[in-house]
Amino acid sequence: MIQAVLGALVIGLVLSMLGSGGSILTVPVLLYLVGMQPEVAIASSLCIVAAISCFSSISFIKQKMVSWPHVLMFGLPGMAGTYLGAWMSTFATSQIQLSVFVGLMLIGAVMMWRKQSNSLTQGKLVLINVLLQGLLVGVVTGFVGVGGGFLIIPALVLLGGIEMTLAVGTSLLIITMNSSIGFIKYYSLFSAQGVQFDWPVIAIMIGGGFIGSLAGGKITQYLPKAILQKVFAVFLVVMATFITTQSII
Repeated sequence: MIQAVLGALVIGLVLSMLGSGGSILTVPVLLYLVGMQPEVAIASSLCIVAAISCFSSISFIKQKMVSWPHVLMFGLPGMAGTYLGAWMSTFATSQIQLSVFVGLMLIGAVMMWRKQSNSLTQGKLVLINVLLQGLLVGVVTGFVGVGGGFLIIPALVLLGGIEMTLAVGTSLLIITMNSSIGFIKYYSLFSAQGVQFDWPVIAIMIGGGFIGSLAGGKITQYLPKAILQKVFAVFLVVMATFITTQSII
């Protein structure tokens, strides 16, 4: 159980410091530190990510660093996509889900390494592109259990015409919406199959994530975000390699 707490602390730290990336750690933590089955780990991660992201967004809401129109424009199609992705997962094996998950980790690593958040240039609002991107990110969220913040933030800035100062807080609320609806769908599917969730572990992970989120908010004031992103990018590649060798091959 100590491993679960440590993993949750790291997830909360990364989410609060980078606004993305933390959720992509949740599935590996549940798989290898807690020992959950892949399907249950993916579903449980959505519950954990939703709760931690919601908590992390509170400070951004208080500081009025959230664009509510973008939350709706990106979040509503994202919720529909997440529901669809969770339904699609019933036709896929855990190996297929993990293979897609590894691919996303590598994409996230490249984006973290090459495109630091602060260097993104604000684009013009392209409504149809925002809606389609929201739908796509939602499908990914539901299918493999990640929040998709590393895709949401660039999309909000480049396609949504939103300032970078608002993108992180807005992203956290969108992740909350997507992950919540995805977990609801998984819960209904698993309940019909008699699959049980490990609620004590989920609660511990959420609690650890809350603490990590608070600590991350303090630490980020002293560490350069660009360096943090590069370190995290390397970690994602290492983790993707580990999952491939342990669970896919």
